[in-house]
Amino acid sequence: MMSENHQAVLTELNACIMACNACFDACLNEEHVAHMAGCIRLDRDCADICGLLSQAIARNSSNLSVLAKACIEICRACAKECAGHDHDHCQKCAEACEACATACERLV
Repeated sequence: MMSENHQAVLTELNACIMACNACFDACLNEEHVAHMAGCIRLDRDCADICGLLSQAIARNSSNLSVLAKACIEICRACAKECAGHDHDHCQKCAEACEACATACERLV
């Protein structure tokens, strides 16, 4: 049975994945897509590490701490990048990434 703490982290991980994917998709439709390249790359990396950590939690991996540290680092980098753009989707992504990083700190 999954702990309440792990369930709370999973909720934040899933919210971050959704926000990053929405931001990624919206960035591709921005007028100056090349200007959004860093954001797009980090959105993908962040969604991927959040998905990997989510799967690791579900299978009670012995590598949770290592993966959580990587997730925190990538989420914070994505939050910083997205916060630097005025687009609503970027601002929402930055908030979700920061909330996810904070939740993942419970696993370290």
